[in-house]
Amino acid sequence: MTAKPILLNPDPLAPYRISPGFIANGLAFLSGHAAISESGELVGIGDFDKQAEATFLSLQRTLAAAGSDLSNVIKVTIFLTDMAHFEKVVALRGQWFSEPYPADTIIEVNSLALPELMIEIEAIATVD
Repeated sequence: MTAKPILLNPDPLAPYRISPGFIANGLAFLSGHAAISESGELVGIGDFDKQAEATFLSLQRTLAAAGSDLSNVIKVTIFLTDMAHFEKVVALRGQWFSEPYPADTIIEVNSLALPELMIEIEAIATVD
């Protein structure tokens, strides 16, 4: 099996020595994405809704670079720093994904890589 890295330009994850993801056997495996803009700036500090939108836009950008999109996502793992946002996540699934919805695991964590982050999503998608 050969794995091909997903390349972004600019790559906001490069300073952290993280690959955006890899393509292997017709699947895209994405690293955790958060509210970090293309230029590497944090988005929506203190605002869950803005962070969630920026996170999904980041996922969308990386999937496009892999030759895929959100409609091909088959599994997500969502990390929240506060499970009080669970109902918002349910609404976001309906906004960003379509039926059949991806398999999903949601986990509350004490913190993410940067203390300002409130949500992080990793994904697996098929590649056309």
